[in-house]
Amino acid sequence: MVRLRLTRAGRHKLPLYRVVVADSRKARDGRFIEVVGTHDPRKNPPLTQLKQERVLDWLQKGAQPSMTVRTLLKRAGLIKK
Repeated sequence: MVRLRLTRAGRHKLPLYRVVVADSRKARDGRFIEVVGTHDPRKNPPLTQLKQERVLDWLQKGAQPSMTVRTLLKRAGLIKK
């Protein structure tokens, strides 16, 4: 199954996350298909940048977002409740 999920980047104790399209069987920081955005939880409020057209394209193809990414997409207005 293809999922939209977060993968961790950044250095020790300074997390930065990428929103990626990946096979659900791969490791969290392993191989992915495409990077579709970033999420920086250290900013106040947290900063999320998404490639909206690519996210919508993957959702139409059947990719399932993880719970955290689903929350980020709701905040960005890409998914209705």
